[in-house]
Amino acid sequence: MLLRFLIPIFKRPLRLVLCALVFCCVDVAQAATVKTLRIWRAEDYTRVVLDLDAPVRYNLVLASNPTRIILDVTGSELKAPLTKLPLAGTPIEIVRSSVVNDADLRLVFDLKRKVSPKSFVLKKTEGNDDRLVLDLFDAAPASSTATVAPNSEPVNIESVMESDIPATQKSGDTSVATEAKSGRPILIAVDAGHGGADSGALGPKNMREKDVTLAIAKELVRVINAQPGYSARLTRNGDYFVELQKRRDLARDMKADLFISIHADSFTDSSAYGASVFALSRKGATSEMARFLAQRENDSDLIGRVGGVSLEDKDPQLAGVLVDLSMTSTVNSSLQVGSNVLNSISTIAPLHAKHVEQAGFVVLKSPDVPSILVETGFISNAAEAKKLASDDYREKMAQAVFKGVRQYFAQHPPASSSSSATVVAERAPVEKNSAAKNAVEKSSKKKIIVEPHPSLERKHVVISGDTLTDIAVQYKVSAAKIRKANNMKNDVVKLGQTLKIPAQ
Repeated sequence: MLLRFLIPIFKRPLRLVLCALVFCCVDVAQAATVKTLRIWRAEDYTRVVLDLDAPVRYNLVLASNPTRIILDVTGSELKAPLTKLPLAGTPIEIVRSSVVNDADLRLVFDLKRKVSPKSFVLKKTEGNDDRLVLDLFDAAPASSTATVAPNSEPVNIESVMESDIPATQKSGDTSVATEAKSGRPILIAVDAGHGGADSGALGPKNMREKDVTLAIAKELVRVINAQPGYSARLTRNGDYFVELQKRRDLARDMKADLFISIHADSFTDSSAYGASVFALSRKGATSEMARFLAQRENDSDLIGRVGGVSLEDKDPQLAGVLVDLSMTSTVNSSLQVGSNVLNSISTIAPLHAKHVEQAGFVVLKSPDVPSILVETGFISNAAEAKKLASDDYREKMAQAVFKGVRQYFAQHPPASSSSSATVVAERAPVEKNSAAKNAVEKSSKKKIIVEPHPSLERKHVVISGDTLTDIAVQYKVSAAKIRKANNMKNDVVKLGQTLKIPAQ
């Protein structure tokens, strides 16, 4: 039967035979279907996601006259409707589709204004199909026409949020925020895990981790900013995705003293419960749970840029030593602050582990910013999911995290921060006579050293769980001195009360 079919074909002109063969090949390759097409607006870019039932190859072109993006998806068909797409507020005017080369899907995005595109694919994971992602950044390059090679890594585009740019940059300074003057607040970068297309873990009643983490992160920022001497900024303040490396780099760019990433993950066993605190592990994870969670978080970001310290002028061996020393010191600091946070959290929530765990989370891999990841609970556990959905619990969690952070910085204040000691020259004692004064002025031209012990009056805002004894221990002064400085008749402190902390 097959021979009878082929003989008539080979009697036809060669051109027709080739057309038939090409048609057959395309039929074999045509295995991908665009099931849905999703579009939403982020802070400074628009994301387009094609949900697929199989991996694909594609070609992307940014064309002009008129400005449009042409996306060709090899051997694919469209089953997703293009009507009623949420295009309001996006640079996309309309989306059109057609078939090219008899089998390839072509999507044309007509644009209202210039954009800078970035595209990548995400492999199928648990709960997610294969995806083709197209990000249209508002900041367009100088040239009006560009072509992106098929499946190539596009040029990275920075998208720092306006609310997260240091004040020195907003005022026109083109450099990253310069070193703050003496008395600057301690700056903490707060990261809400996941966002946008990455919903994170899912809990009961369609509860999404990305929503929980953003709510807790915003509350934590509010609590921190209410405390004199502290300042906090978010890595994302809306429902959009930020690459893992970029979250870390945002903290470094703003010169944060600490990076805190908030999560509420799940586990295969729904009975798993308890809060955890993680720091970076240089050699691997410290438990099966740590390995599982690290892999889960790292898989959510399959494209990222490499960040790090500028070591271009260093010998390779020296550069390696410098980075190793910096990372070791940073990890040690992370473990210390993590321990304080874990102890504070234990007063409001059960702990999954009674020590700071370590794992290779990408978001924690900053060479010079102490970084911790706080698992506020397991969204896969029905009881904990109910608490995580509560505004009251989220506030308590934020208060507890900050209490641990504040305890750490009371013992390890950053140089030149408002929690640091006064600046003295070469540790020279200050005398009233002119000879000593001249000696101090002369030595001050050489080098200044920040004394690690506070010698100025400070202020403390009482948060949930604070007691006068805890505050006294935190600042290394007696409770009696705090009572006297604030004209207190007893040891009772009130939530939100501002206390004067006498100098040591």
